[in-house]
Amino acid sequence: MANLNRRIKNPRKGEVVHTSEVDESSEQEEQATEKCLKTFIESAKIQNFILGVIILNAIVLGLETSENAVKHAGNLLAVLDKIAIGIFIAEIAIKLIVYRVGFFKDGWNLFDFFIVAAALLPAGEGTSVLRALRIMRAFRLMSAVPSMRLVIQAMLNAIPGMASVVALLALVFYVGAVMATVLFGEQFQDWFGSIGASLYSLFQIMTLESWSMGIVRPVMEVFPYAWMFFVPFILCTSFAVLNLFIAIIVNAMDDVQKTENNGAVSTGDIALELKKIRNEMMRLKKRM
Repeated sequence: MANLNRRIKNPRKGEVVHTSEVDESSEQEEQATEKCLKTFIESAKIQNFILGVIILNAIVLGLETSENAVKHAGNLLAVLDKIAIGIFIAEIAIKLIVYRVGFFKDGWNLFDFFIVAAALLPAGEGTSVLRALRIMRAFRLMSAVPSMRLVIQAMLNAIPGMASVVALLALVFYVGAVMATVLFGEQFQDWFGSIGASLYSLFQIMTLESWSMGIVRPVMEVFPYAWMFFVPFILCTSFAVLNLFIAIIVNAMDDVQKTENNGAVSTGDIALELKKIRNEMMRLKKRM
């Protein structure tokens, strides 16, 4: 009976071993496939190809707004647009297979995902807004071009520093609006009749759009010393405060670039150390 039990158990063990070997081989095949897909989607040629498709698709969407272009090559433009969408969907699908959950941990991947998903929304009658949003695919250039990613990252990093500058600018505008309403509101109701109107007029003055002949000189005809209010306001907002914005963004860009350079240097050091370790291992093998 003992021998019979052994004979019965042994085949089952053999089946279990065979099944585990199949599972391991299938896992290895999946890993090899994912590695090939990762190498493929991250290669420089594919990245440049995707970049070219984005630019071409943006040109096609621009031509679709021309009646003359649609009349002569409307079908071709529609086909090119669908091909571009197909390429974008294939790219996102490959990235989902390769990165899986990690795909959604990268902000740029999420940005690409939502831009491509917007292209799949139905565009029938009454959905002209959705059709207009198709051009947002051109924004994918920001994620495809490293220099653009650097600028966007710098602007995001500059937001905390810009908050204090925005608060200062808002304070200057509010004080100026109250003063302008009190000083010039009675004579110039359209420009300074209320705080809201004064804020809008001061914003126009800050942009230097028709500030002299359009607003300030007519006010100076009634109030000759009005320049004592407007000139300091322009110097404070248009030159001092706005230059602070530029300085903060430039500083943030410099910090991001230094961080990327440090990361590149550390990666190079790791590669160099790995090369040294390989050389040492080869020497040990030769001695053995």
